[in-house]
Amino acid sequence: MLILKNANLALAFLLELCALAALGYWGFTQNTGWLIRIILGIGTPVIVAFVWGMFVAPKATYVLPAFYKELLALAIFAIAALALYAAGRSGWALWFAILVVVNRVLMVVWEQ
Repeated sequence: MLILKNANLALAFLLELCALAALGYWGFTQNTGWLIRIILGIGTPVIVAFVWGMFVAPKATYVLPAFYKELLALAIFAIAALALYAAGRSGWALWFAILVVVNRVLMVVWEQ
């Protein structure tokens, strides 16, 4: 069981990185000028990483109640999935969303 729990924690970290990558991908695929694409492609993941670090990370600066922390995490993951969908990667968005739901349910059940 310990191996499965550690694998789930590793998956959680990979999903966090994938969320940032998805937001960056969305930004770089916008049909705008190159400067706006660069700002969106780099700025969006940086802002989301900042919010994650301030409120959701295990050693967050501001500790939220567990319910709100989980709600914010799910909102960030949902935005990342929607960004993939908006960038034309509906299959990736679906698989990402499925993995997030399974991962977050297991994290709650296993109290991780």
